[in-house]
Amino acid sequence: MDTLQTLILGFLGVVIVNNLVLTKFLGICPFLGVSGRIDMAFGMGLAVTFVVTLAGTLTWIIDHGLLMRYESLVVLRYVAFILVIASAVQLVEMYVRKFFPPLYQSFGIFLPLITTNCAILGLCLFLNLWAVESLLEAVVLSFGAGIGFTLAICIMAGIRENLLLADVPECMKGAPITLVTAGLLTLAFMGFAGMI
Repeated sequence: MDTLQTLILGFLGVVIVNNLVLTKFLGICPFLGVSGRIDMAFGMGLAVTFVVTLAGTLTWIIDHGLLMRYESLVVLRYVAFILVIASAVQLVEMYVRKFFPPLYQSFGIFLPLITTNCAILGLCLFLNLWAVESLLEAVVLSFGAGIGFTLAICIMAGIRENLLLADVPECMKGAPITLVTAGLLTLAFMGFAGMI
């Protein structure tokens, strides 16, 4: 199998089959908290895509270039990963605050909380667990994880916007219908399991 085909299958696999939100249940907090409107969801998806791509790439380089060469430094893996993720989030926060103030205001606490988004740390650790051997593969899988997050949160936002027009029973309005919808969406994505 040539490299391009491997990269395409890996990308599609992490976007659809191994979607971090819908199959690994990582990053649920912003998935539920920011998916009320599709414009906010798309903005959050782009921010997470940038952060997870940068963090996944840099942590792979740090892991393979430094930590795995000196076994005594492996214990610093989590500290190094969290520092990289926090730095990437600071870049995104400064950029959004400077160029998109309304979006920055609408994100509220969820923008700095990208730092604690377990999908990003999970992807950095999955790159090690999946035994990713090349930098290009790490970049593609990291970007795919961000696109998968964006896809999941935008689908959820679209459904939630349509639910505002639906005749939902009073007892199911708000969080109950959101959680039921998230569960059904997860079941739908689990149908892709084993395809790639």
